[in-house]
Order: sequence, then structure tokens, then C-alpha cells
Amino acid sequence: MSLKPLNDSVSSSTLELTQKIKAEAKRLGFFACGVAKADHVSAQAESRLMAWVKAGREADMEYMCRNTDMRLDPRLLMPGAKSIVCVALNYAPRCRMPMGEYQFAAYALGKDYHDIMRSRLRQLAQTFGFEDALHSERQHGLFRAFSDTGPLLERYWACQAGIGWIGRNHQLIIPHAGSMFFLGELILDIELAYDKPMPSHCGNCHQCVDACPTHALIPTHDGDCNSTDFDSRRCLSYQLIENRKDLSPAAVDAMGDCIYGCDKCQQVCPWNRFASPTTEPLLQPSEALMNMRKEDWQHLSVEQYRELFKGSAVKRVKYEGLMRNIRAAEHKS
Repeated sequence: MSLKPLNDSVSSSTLELTQKIKAEAKRLGFFACGVAKADHVSAQAESRLMAWVKAGREADMEYMCRNTDMRLDPRLLMPGAKSIVCVALNYAPRCRMPMGEYQFAAYALGKDYHDIMRSRLRQLAQTFGFEDALHSERQHGLFRAFSDTGPLLERYWACQAGIGWIGRNHQLIIPHAGSMFFLGELILDIELAYDKPMPSHCGNCHQCVDACPTHALIPTHDGDCNSTDFDSRRCLSYQLIENRKDLSPAAVDAMGDCIYGCDKCQQVCPWNRFASPTTEPLLQPSEALMNMRKEDWQHLSVEQYRELFKGSAVKRVKYEGLMRNIRAAEHKS
């Protein structure tokens, strides 16, 4: 993350406020914090988004096709928006399900990140006297908080804020820290000191492309040697979580013991060798979850499901979806 602001003419008071916001973000447990200017996304980012949607690669996630104007220009999300404060919270797991048992993506082992991130983002904003733009009649000092909860290109803005770069696996990669991070944003109606975007450091590595079990990462030929396209329809995470229909044959063949999500493209990324396990208590798996075995999952009741995943992101798949995945994994074995 750059120390010298992108807007060189920034006043000392603005620079001081920016530094205080970043310090408070660290105090609240965020691993990284950077600031980008609220503006229309680049022509290249717009072109890629529009081509992605046109090709139908959002699968059944029709919400990805809505509010495109806001995705391309966050100033439409909040009148008067000038700055986007981007944060990252580490979720690299301290422990995983035992080998040979059913597996969950690391991000889903603890409590729901949506709640954790938005709560702390609001706390960050309110520390400096900002008020929620949706519930305030003030004309200045406003904020809106997001964490995978609105039409915002999160990884793009985190890159613009100098936190990391978007890797070939389409994850945000933070140098010497890896990609296992939840992202969040505060849109503010004041100007801050803006950080410089971070260039890609993927180099010639394509381990994530090779490791993707369903070939969802597709090298592009648009002149950007670091670029890949991402086909949600093929992605194992999409198939096991967002997909409400039967699993694709490719997903069933590739899932192995995974019954919720997939971390393959992150597990092989060399930058994740530097990842440190999260110390956040809310992101640690419960003892009950860690003690589950295949036989327990195969006889999981609705009541047990609700108890195990109360306040968890796993509720996204619903009981019926999780049991569909368990039956497919059981049949494979």
C-alpha cells in the first residue's frame, strides 16, 4: 500500500484524517485498509463486465445483471460520494475438517462475514462522526457500508485502493498475505488521500488455472497476459452454493469430499504460503461442526442444520441444497 497519496495536492488535515481512519481500521481488526476515489470504473473494467454478462457467465445469479449502472459508477449508490475506504479481514483458517471427512470452504467455517464486516464498517464510520446515508437527513458526513451486499465491484475497488491486485483466480491477492480475505467498503462523501492502484504480481504463474477442477478459469486473448475469464456456470463453488438445480455432471465428478464451496484455486496460489491463520474469534469453527463425521452429515436433520449453522454463511445453500450435495458426495464414494 502506497504511503504517498495519489492526489498529491491533498491538504495536511485530509492526510491526517485518512491516516486516522486507517489506524482505526487496524484497531478494529482489519488486516488492510486503503482509499480510492469514487469514480466511474475504467473502460477496461466496464468492457469486461459487460462482455461477461453478455456471455451469460453469471449463470442463474440474475442479481449480477441488475443495477449495472451502479456497478460501473459507485457515485450512484450514494449522492455526493467522493471516497471509497476499502478494508480486508483475514479468514485463513487455523484448522479444517479432518482429512477424509466432508469439507467446507474456509470462509464458511465461522460466523457470517456479512454481519461481521458491516458491523465493523459502521463502527469505523461512526467513530469519525459519519451517519448512515439511508437513515440521515444531513447533507454531509454520510456513509454507506458494503460487504458483498450491494452492486459494487469489490475487488476492483480494493485494487484501486492499493490493497492488492486481482489474480488469475479472480481473487484479490494481498502481497505476502494471500487471498483469504473478506472485503468491505465504506463510501464517504468527503475527499480523502487516495492510494495508488496495485499492479499484478502473478507473473507467469497459472497454477490456479491448472488446478481448477471444473475449468472455470479461462485464459483470455484480449492483450492482457495476466487476465482470465471466469465462468460461474462451471465453478464448483457456484454449483454447490448458488445453484438451486441439480449439480452438473462436471461438478459431481470434481467435488470429492467438498459439500460447500471450493478453495482449490486459492490453495495452490503461491502467495497463500504467506497466509497467517486468523485470530478472530468469530471466524473460528464451532466444536460441534468440527466433530461432525460423514455418517452424521448423511443423517442431518433440519433442526441439526439450523443449530449448526445459526449465524453462518452456510445458510445461503439452505438445508435442501446441502443435503443434495451430501447425497452427491456419498454416491461418489
